[in-house]
Amino acid sequence: MDTAFCIDALQSAIDRYGTPEIFNSDQGSQFTSEEFTNLLISNGIRISMDGKGRWVDNVIVERTWKSVKYEEVYLKAYESITEARDGLKAYFEFFNYKRRHQGLDRRIPYQVYWDSLPKQRAAA
Repeated sequence: MDTAFCIDALQSAIDRYGTPEIFNSDQGSQFTSEEFTNLLISNGIRISMDGKGRWVDNVIVERTWKSVKYEEVYLKAYESITEARDGLKAYFEFFNYKRRHQGLDRRIPYQVYWDSLPKQRAAA
């Protein structure tokens, strides 16, 4: 991944979805380059960067994408974007509503979330 790719992706996202308030990234050279940070600043986007060596900041996302890749994407040879979209939608429904997760004491994420709501309301 290089700076030009990241700039193009950011500009495409801004054009399609509008300007975000904040952009979070790691400290990779493509995100710390003058060109990339100038694009953020010129659009009034606040910059947030994870601390150097803070791999743990994204560990949940990284583990999720590892599961997606090894349990779904690498096992399928999608013929089209539509097929990939449908396959990923089905996988995430399974992942969130049926798959038991070791990190959640073998519970399902959907149930863990709903079980936590009364505790969150009581704490507020």
